[in-house]
Amino acid sequence: MSPIQLTRTLPADATDAALRADVLHGLTRHPKTLPPKWFYDARGSELFEEITRLPEYYPTRAEREILVARASGIAAASGAQTLVELGSGSSEKTRYLLDALPALHSYVPVDVSESALRGAAETLLAERPDLSIHALIADFTDGLTLPDTPGPRLVAFLGGTIGNLLPDERAVFLKSVRSLLSPGDALLLGTDLVKDEETLVAAYDDAAGVTAAFNKNVLTVVDRELGADFDLADFDHVALWDPKREWIEMRLRARRALTVKIPELDLVVPFTAGEELRTEISAKFRKEGIRGELASAELTLTQWWTDSADRFAVSLATAV
Repeated sequence: MSPIQLTRTLPADATDAALRADVLHGLTRHPKTLPPKWFYDARGSELFEEITRLPEYYPTRAEREILVARASGIAAASGAQTLVELGSGSSEKTRYLLDALPALHSYVPVDVSESALRGAAETLLAERPDLSIHALIADFTDGLTLPDTPGPRLVAFLGGTIGNLLPDERAVFLKSVRSLLSPGDALLLGTDLVKDEETLVAAYDDAAGVTAAFNKNVLTVVDRELGADFDLADFDHVALWDPKREWIEMRLRARRALTVKIPELDLVVPFTAGEELRTEISAKFRKEGIRGELASAELTLTQWWTDSADRFAVSLATAV
């Protein structure tokens, strides 16, 4: 079995420092915000896996449908010898691509969680002992240096996660990805598409309340890690569609006027009754919009695949 190479580019205390910075910045501004990455402790990850199985939440199923149907086409179009996956997590969706790339030499999963990277790598190596895996403990939104692996490279950013970035952040991110690509390399991008408001809101406000629990989990993380005294019962989950910006916003709305203490930051945070804390945006896209954003980053859209209901798209782009 091939050994797993693992490179850490994040300092050991990077997660704690980032949480402190995000909470201090986000809860002292107006309107208040917290980044969605803090949903994902162990419990948050479990809740998200449950969300992906809900009848209202279509994106995971739609993207899987595309990958199953189009993996061979993706492999043929990319000719990849190295697959780089940004925000790889459990690497579950990666298997469809790996199965379609039998001559693949290297897999480079990138994630902030060492335990997730090790677990996924060990599982994949047990199934594919000849695969070379070089995992990176890194924040892909903060610059990235890839290991020396054979090209062409296919950089995959799936799950519609790009929609969690604001437009300016997306522009910076896409340019950073472009900087990683050499001639012949490509970006594989998953994007949720604009559709009717009822379907979109239901996907983020399910009848069983799982997404509400997932949203409130960010408060649990702040309580545990920073000694805060958020009471989850003081907040309601809210999911709204913004038709002008074409994104879903998830928020937590204070049910009453209250004050939250965060001792680790020596911070006191007041909330008025009805005040909202934004925890996520999830932008939805149109083909021409994606084409334009890629072009601004000197990437050319070359392939576009959707699921049978045109709910989700996976696209392939190459360096200009």
